[in-house]
Amino acid sequence: MDELKMRQATLEDREQLADLRAEVLYDDLTRLGRYDEIRVRERFRNTFQPEHTQILELEDVFIGCVSLKPGDGEFLLEHFYIDPDHQGRKLGTKVLSILFEQEAVKGRRVTLNVLQGSPAKRLYERFGFNIDHEDEVDVFMSRNPHGVGNLSHS
Repeated sequence: MDELKMRQATLEDREQLADLRAEVLYDDLTRLGRYDEIRVRERFRNTFQPEHTQILELEDVFIGCVSLKPGDGEFLLEHFYIDPDHQGRKLGTKVLSILFEQEAVKGRRVTLNVLQGSPAKRLYERFGFNIDHEDEVDVFMSRNPHGVGNLSHS
């Protein structure tokens, strides 16, 4: 498998990442009746924090990004986008494994939200995320440190 590299994002990455978000979320947002060419990019721009965002590269080619923002004793995982041409190659699994092995993250709760019907939900469930609540658009999930490794919580 090709070597996955992660580098710190900069403000100069913002527009490329906003465009990637629009591309990655297009199908799910369209299915949900929520796709808006302007808003999909604006939401990214308004929440982008380069100091908490990693750019994903494969063979020095940009393939995606992920943000892990520290909060009140926990982390928010967001803006996890992999270019559609690189999806289905276990890169999401590799990225999450790297993130969750960081000392600062171990033993901490991690939260996220994923669009209803998104195939990414299965990836998060494999990493021990459980549904906290949901609405017609989003599924809000969390991974508690004590539940790590125990993927059956029923």
